[in-house]
Amino acid sequence: MTITIYSRPGCHLCDEMKAVVTRTLERAGGDVRVEEVDISTDRDLEARYGLEIPVLLVSGRKVAKYRISEQELLRVIDQPQ
Repeated sequence: MTITIYSRPGCHLCDEMKAVVTRTLERAGGDVRVEEVDISTDRDLEARYGLEIPVLLVSGRKVAKYRISEQELLRVIDQPQ
């Protein structure tokens, strides 16, 4: 499973989401890869996600923007793909 976080430097909501993902994965374990994508380095991503960051994808499926709780993320990653 891959978790992708679209973010940019200096974004406090992005930092909060990354912390939630880290804590959740420490609790859940399993084979999960986390990718962080800095949208500020890509004009197309900036246009697509600019005002919605952070955006969280699990296995390519958008599951949250702005915030997600540990409980919500656990529920998402525990669902069969």
